[in-house]
Amino acid sequence: MEQENNFFLDIYCQQNNHVGELICGDVYLTKRVKEEERTIIVLSDGMGSGVKANVLATLTASMALNFTIEHREVTTSAEIIMKTLPVCSVRNVSYSTFTIVDIEENGLTTIVEYDNPECLVMRGENVFDPGWEDIVLESGNNEGKIIRTCSFQAQKEDRLFFWSDGIVQSGMGSRGFPFGWEREGAEEYVVKIIRNHPYAASANLAKKVVNMASLHDGGDPKDDTSCGVVYYREPRKLMLISGPPFYDKDDLDYCLKVQRFKGKKIIAGGTTAEVIVRELGLKYKAGLEIEDEDLPPISYVEGFELVTEGILTLGKVARILEDFDADYQLSNGPADRFVKMLLESDKIHILNGTNVNVAHQDPNLPVELEIRRTVTRRIAKMLEDKFLKEVDIEYM
Repeated sequence: MEQENNFFLDIYCQQNNHVGELICGDVYLTKRVKEEERTIIVLSDGMGSGVKANVLATLTASMALNFTIEHREVTTSAEIIMKTLPVCSVRNVSYSTFTIVDIEENGLTTIVEYDNPECLVMRGENVFDPGWEDIVLESGNNEGKIIRTCSFQAQKEDRLFFWSDGIVQSGMGSRGFPFGWEREGAEEYVVKIIRNHPYAASANLAKKVVNMASLHDGGDPKDDTSCGVVYYREPRKLMLISGPPFYDKDDLDYCLKVQRFKGKKIIAGGTTAEVIVRELGLKYKAGLEIEDEDLPPISYVEGFELVTEGILTLGKVARILEDFDADYQLSNGPADRFVKMLLESDKIHILNGTNVNVAHQDPNLPVELEIRRTVTRRIAKMLEDKFLKEVDIEYM
């Protein structure tokens, strides 16, 4: 999401399950409230591990997310959450931690924590104190419990680390870490890697922290382990151009709009490439090397990072985005390279020409050959909802 201060929020959370468990007892949720230009992140750690912990954490995270969307008051939300959780029959307590991060359009960031390790805020390469305050709950069984909260105005190149106690307690009982890695140890490690890699993406940083915690436990995590990172940075922009304009008389205006765009550019469609090459007088070279048997080869147009066939490639891009997860391995085919560029970008402008290619309207063709507008909408929705990209579509 690009802010007034020209921020983009690069957000990622890496998790490891407790050794021997198939499901993580930490739950991470994120939601962009588009109407208010807010991004909300929640991490909850349920008591114990496995399914029982996951149920507690899911209930907590879902309530925390919904209450934050509704602008509920912090203490009220916390008390409702704690009263709602089922009580453990053995320990007679209901227990699930939470961290809530609420980031507004202008970069104003509010953090609310209950019993998770304190978030770390970095301003460039240095630790930043956001000014924490303690709120003491006063009602019923929750009397005396402490909620920690802070608000700060983010700046470009700030980072926010949020984590579960699987990070700070990693290695506990070992010779190297008799009391665990502890919050101070995790902070020192983060400062070191940011100073060595000042522009590292959130995914790289979160994975490094979780992997180090796992090493402390000899590769077998003794607790569910989560580390999330928010990186407030310069947005990387990309334009996806697909389809010539509806009216031929608009070809030049369409191409000048493409030429003026500041960022990386993908052309999806042979006819689209022909129009751009003709109107702007660019060099063109047809591709011959087949990297994906399902798709025509990549072509080359001067000044463009990627040029592919149109509807078939877009259809495969949509399918890859649907299936994509942390374990997905992208190949070097046209659709895979297309997806890689989309995922490496933050703000994506789709210029969708509305000239209809009659070949795609043949009812005898496979269902996958949906019209361009439908496919690009699917891609845009997934990029927004699943990958938190900022996407806008312009039709010509």
